[in-house]
Amino acid sequence: MCASYVHGYSGKEATRLCDQAETLVDMLHNDTHYPAGSRVLEAGCGVGAQTVTLARNSPEAIINAVDISLASLRTASDRIEAQGVKNVTFQHADIFDLHFEDGAFDHIFVCYVLEHLESPLTALDCLKRVLKPNGSITVIEGDHGSCFFHPESPFARKAIDALVACQAKRGGNALVGRELFPLLCMAGFRDVRVSPRMVYVDDSRPELVEGFTKKTFTAMVEGVREQAIDQGLITEGEFDRGVNDLYRTAQSDGTFCYTFFKAVGWK
Repeated sequence: MCASYVHGYSGKEATRLCDQAETLVDMLHNDTHYPAGSRVLEAGCGVGAQTVTLARNSPEAIINAVDISLASLRTASDRIEAQGVKNVTFQHADIFDLHFEDGAFDHIFVCYVLEHLESPLTALDCLKRVLKPNGSITVIEGDHGSCFFHPESPFARKAIDALVACQAKRGGNALVGRELFPLLCMAGFRDVRVSPRMVYVDDSRPELVEGFTKKTFTAMVEGVREQAIDQGLITEGEFDRGVNDLYRTAQSDGTFCYTFFKAVGWK
């Protein structure tokens, strides 16, 4: 029930994930803090791009970070060690088959994971089992249907749609951000609150032009070039024109906007 990761596990993708995390740290994580002594599960930590921020925001919490990819875990462990972080333990684990006892954690953190799963609701059920009564779950996802930009381009739209379709063919859902509220409610979490976090980029925000429009979103679209073309979702010329048009939105007269969704619920 775990779809294969649409972007692959290359070093280039690891760099993109870290660029994304560093660019969006304040917007997405400024209100994520866990008390001293609390046990936190980061489910699907990947290369540790979010783990560093979690650990820094809650230096006295005990963080268990798990992922299904051993290669990603090695990268994450190296990253944490390089940052001098001491409150994180990494473990190889499948979200759908967690070997933790019931109620093992005070809090659970899930970022950019549900979009890659064939059954996000089942995943939430599995995570709920290892959460203590009255414990919290925090879920962050993007939604590729939320982006708009200037200058408008049908080729850019088609390239983005190809990414969405590639992810769907692998069992994922690149539009899951809009579904977080019903998903958490169906999984039985209470007091669910979802807050949209909009990234708006123009030439007055050069750090976002570089960090988000170029290195995060457009790089993410570029990452599925071969599979999108091979699957007949888009022609080579259309895809390349679409990517060029996305880069065009990063010029001085361009704008780009995208929305992430952050959900918090309680057991």
